[in-house]
This record gives sequence, C-alpha cells and structure tokens, in this order.
Amino acid sequence: MRLLLDTHVLIWWLQKDRRLAHRVRRTLLSAQHSVFVSAASAWEIATKVRNGKLKFEPTFLADFDAGVRNLNFEPLLVSAHHAVTGARLPGHHGDPFDRVLAGQAVVEKLKLVTSDPAMQSLGVETFW
Repeated sequence: MRLLLDTHVLIWWLQKDRRLAHRVRRTLLSAQHSVFVSAASAWEIATKVRNGKLKFEPTFLADFDAGVRNLNFEPLLVSAHHAVTGARLPGHHGDPFDRVLAGQAVVEKLKLVTSDPAMQSLGVETFW
C-alpha cells in the first residue's frame, strides 16, 4: 500500500499518542508499505508552533525531510498540480492544509492515513 500521513497522524506517531490506532501503527511499521509525509505537514506544524497551538521538537522542524527519512518514511514535495487538484475537490472542507494533502493523495494515488472523517467528503481514499 502507498500511504500519505495526515499531519495529526505524524504528530501522534512522533508523540507515541494512544489515539493512533493499533492497526495504523502496525501498518506504518511494516516494510511492505510506502509511507509519505507531505511538505504541507511541515508548513502546518510550523504554523501551529508559531501561533502557540502546538509544541513540537524544533530540531525535527529544522531538517524536516531528514527527520521524515529517519522514521523510514519518504518526504513528498507539494506541486502546483497537487494544490490545484486539492482546491478543485468537491466537499465543504475548508482547511487548506487538508485540501493540499487530499490533492496529493489523488494525484499520487495514495491512501490518506487519517482519523478525520471530513476527509472522505473530499472523495479521497482513506485508511484508518
């Protein structure tokens, strides 16, 4: 399976948060799956840190791509095609970070790993 982590899933993974479903944890640990983390997640995390809504390891943010690779995941850059695709998806989900992730999932044929039921309203295949 080819998977793209929603930002909250990456945060929960790093914080060993119990909200991360055991099924998801097992899947992410399996070498059988390709797991991607979007540059949009770096942007979202850095924005929330700046706004005081999230405490996050500054060294991870300083070299986000290396941090992602150290987790045995793959960084995924955001292209204009991803952004436009996300913006054009149906549904009323207004979060721009989530729309970019959804656009990436569609364009790159990835399942979006998320606990957010609103993502399905965008027509994205999800995994939880």
